[in-house]
Amino acid sequence: MENKTAVKHKKRLIVGISGASGAILGINILELLKENPEWETHLIISRNAKATIEEETSYTIDQVISLADAAYDADNISAGPASGTFKAEGMIIAPCSMKTAAGIACGYADNLLLRAADVTLKEARRLVIVPRESPLSVIHLRNLLTLAEAGAIVVPPMVSYYNKPLSIEDMNRHIIGKILDKFGIEVNDFRRWKGC
Repeated sequence: MENKTAVKHKKRLIVGISGASGAILGINILELLKENPEWETHLIISRNAKATIEEETSYTIDQVISLADAAYDADNISAGPASGTFKAEGMIIAPCSMKTAAGIACGYADNLLLRAADVTLKEARRLVIVPRESPLSVIHLRNLLTLAEAGAIVVPPMVSYYNKPLSIEDMNRHIIGKILDKFGIEVNDFRRWKGC
């Protein structure tokens, strides 16, 4: 009798980067997941995010795309993540602009990033958004509340002090640790509150 070893499939995670400040958070998430053999990443970068990446980071768009297992044009509304039959554990949008949050909250899925988020919610999968705006207007807060009520997890990239960060990288890593924790993904050097 032939001994067959079952092939273990990687878990899929859709990572969206929208045009808000803080593109490095999405990039660092891709870098960490690239080192994790259990996960594969499917990247969607909005048009405005490309400009933000070039403005805020030393990465080229091609370098960011190379960090993902698959990448899709945000205008390609017929790509895999646009369908509920596309198997994925969920989706992270980091950073999430207020324009993107508003689009998701209103069901206005006019590009792949918005459509993939819409699908994630309708399929009752985990959607984690990382809203980057300050201060927040009443409109922003209402949209974020609508998303939370629809099942999204809202993780603003707020600085923690109990972990005693010494650099921006330390602060980013802690925020990313909190984001990936929502999918049960451990991040090295993520310092939990000592009571945990």
